[in-house]
Amino acid sequence: MANRPNKAPGSKSLPSKEAIVDFIKSQSSESSRPVKIGKREIAKAFDIKGNSRIALKAILKELEIENAVERRGKKLHRPGALPPLLLANITRIDRSGDLVAAPAEWIATSDENIPNIHVRSPNKKNFKGPTARIGDVVLIRLDPSSESSTTEPSGRIVKIVSKHQSKVIGVFRRQDREPNGVILPVDKKALGRQIVVRSGDEGAATNNDLVVATLTKGTKLGVYFGKITETVGSLNSEKSISLIAIHTHGIPDQFSRTAIAEAEVAMPATLTSGHGISREDWRSTPFITIDPEDAKDHDDAIHASPDPEPDNHGGYVVSVAIADVSAYVSQGYAIDKEALERGNSVYFPDRVVPMLPERISNDLCSLKPNEERPAIAVRLVIGPDGRKKSHSFHRILMRSMAKLSYNSAQSMVDGSSEASSSELTKKALKPLWQAWTLQLSERQERAPLDLNLPERKLKLRPDGSLDYVYLPPRLEAHRLVEDFMIMANVAAAETLEHHHTPLIYRVHDEPSLEKLRGFKEVLASIGFKMTLQGALRPDFFNNILKKIEGSPHQAFVNDVVLRSQAQAEYSNDNYGHFGLNLRRYAHFTSPIRRYSDLVVHRALIRALKLGADGLKDDPIPSLAELAASLSAAERRAMVAERETIDRLIVNHLSSKIGASFSGRISGVTRSGLFVKLEETGADGFVPAATIGKDFYKFDEAKHALIGQRTAEIFRLGDQVKVKLVEASPVAGALRFELLPGLREQHRSSLPEGISNRPQKKWKNRR
Repeated sequence: MANRPNKAPGSKSLPSKEAIVDFIKSQSSESSRPVKIGKREIAKAFDIKGNSRIALKAILKELEIENAVERRGKKLHRPGALPPLLLANITRIDRSGDLVAAPAEWIATSDENIPNIHVRSPNKKNFKGPTARIGDVVLIRLDPSSESSTTEPSGRIVKIVSKHQSKVIGVFRRQDREPNGVILPVDKKALGRQIVVRSGDEGAATNNDLVVATLTKGTKLGVYFGKITETVGSLNSEKSISLIAIHTHGIPDQFSRTAIAEAEVAMPATLTSGHGISREDWRSTPFITIDPEDAKDHDDAIHASPDPEPDNHGGYVVSVAIADVSAYVSQGYAIDKEALERGNSVYFPDRVVPMLPERISNDLCSLKPNEERPAIAVRLVIGPDGRKKSHSFHRILMRSMAKLSYNSAQSMVDGSSEASSSELTKKALKPLWQAWTLQLSERQERAPLDLNLPERKLKLRPDGSLDYVYLPPRLEAHRLVEDFMIMANVAAAETLEHHHTPLIYRVHDEPSLEKLRGFKEVLASIGFKMTLQGALRPDFFNNILKKIEGSPHQAFVNDVVLRSQAQAEYSNDNYGHFGLNLRRYAHFTSPIRRYSDLVVHRALIRALKLGADGLKDDPIPSLAELAASLSAAERRAMVAERETIDRLIVNHLSSKIGASFSGRISGVTRSGLFVKLEETGADGFVPAATIGKDFYKFDEAKHALIGQRTAEIFRLGDQVKVKLVEASPVAGALRFELLPGLREQHRSSLPEGISNRPQKKWKNRR
């Protein structure tokens, strides 16, 4: 650590703001590796103790508001500083032959350019890392000197997250009697560029086939040529639509022969099978699984019973058993390497791209009823007040007694099912609901973020086409399983911390000051004042949601609250989970579909000495790099799943050109309005030029387009009626026109303080 900085002149306890900022800047240059700089480190450096820490916290908040420092989790940085480990896109090669990258999620301000990161290339001395090319998405670890250097940052590639698509995926089209065909790329950014396929280069492709082509050299006129190398399927079949996302995002969907062979030779685990494991026999415990009706794998089972201990009268013991994937997937083997590359399973409406081969995920590790299965179980002792008194982890052999869906479990408990009086209901479901009811008091006291955003589901026909979109009801059964899984995940994090075992946390940062300002502006635009006193907690948003419950703005405000939140991610640095209002949290309950959970399982095995197949130091990369890689894989899956749903809905609506729909304005830009349809949740665009004969000014603070002559206003969240004028299933894009009918409402809803008079000049604001 550097010499202790000077305190503010005349101050005996608190440093000046300038001294704090200088200290934060200095630490990066004096350390050979990333340093955590937070309130605790600053207090130690300036010898701040006792009540003075409260004043220090206020100073740091002021520095953040003044944009003198920037907070990420519990760490403080100078504004605009790049994190030591980040995702980036390789954009070009400089004159020295170095690769140049740009941060993938960098948000440029009005007076700053996107930073260039120089990456050592293979032909350079002391090169370390994978070989990347222009267009690749990579994980970069910055050189320590980059944080404080006045020159552009530099770093090394630790992993290539996705390769540049030297190939293009699109729809092949050829007119009758035309020798050449064209490919229309599915990438929205390349929609205006057609790729010519010369006669003889189309292979077996026919009209409307979804194809993969290799690009050849273009001409000076901007014409690109391609040779078709693979026919994915016919666009006339909706079952091909999910393949667009798989190919576009480079999601691995085929296992190697080695991985399949490893899965096929795996034998069912026993009480004493392999790796020095001695399992506890829990086969008589009546576990049950509760999952969606269409679930193919079952990685969690639950059981509850009254606690027989006299000192916990009225309490319950809840056991959560999770499939022991580590018993079949050994670290460093082919299955493990390919699971790490995938990061997680990807779920499309018509198919699943699993993280593990089906022999493992759907058979040996799936907790099927009446089948012996290995599991890692956590035993949660809950007091009569709903609080967890203690927990313990066990490596077991279990047997599930029943497989239930959420709907069936709920109807049995409610008494609306014929099986409501069965032994299964009395011995398995009733105790679970009683234990969960106790736990509700703890949940209410914790007050996690409580958004009401039903997840849209797609019902497909046998041919893969969309039948309808629906919003499944949110049942008690969903919340029961979710709450017990959260308790198990917290217990895993607590246990690993207690044993000083490094782990991957599931973290969720609180909203940034910038997003809070934007949230305040949106609420003000609908006449709602927001006042924040004290520390920001999820209950702040919950109170707002309660106040607008039942109002026309309810769905809109729920959506805006969601947008104001940071994105959850994986990290080896624990800064808590804001949404759940938890100080520590780790993913433990889904190792079949998330590699992060498998790592936590192995860490528990290692910490608790439950076998010789625990987490090893090699060849797993550093936890920081692993966490960043898994976060990137998760985002890739989320985007691919969302794009596929959009394409299926747009394909369904493409036969309804000219039809009218009800919707809400979900986004406002200078160029137009984004509208979300109420029935399907599909998003489309209304160009500003088509709204009317007026000139519409974009008011960033009001999130609105305002007519300069008519004073007509279209704000975020407003109800509108639109006509569908164009649908592009390949791109998943819709174009609307606004219909009359609500114009008077929009005209009369002009916010106070906005002039009705046309303005001759106005300045764009960013």
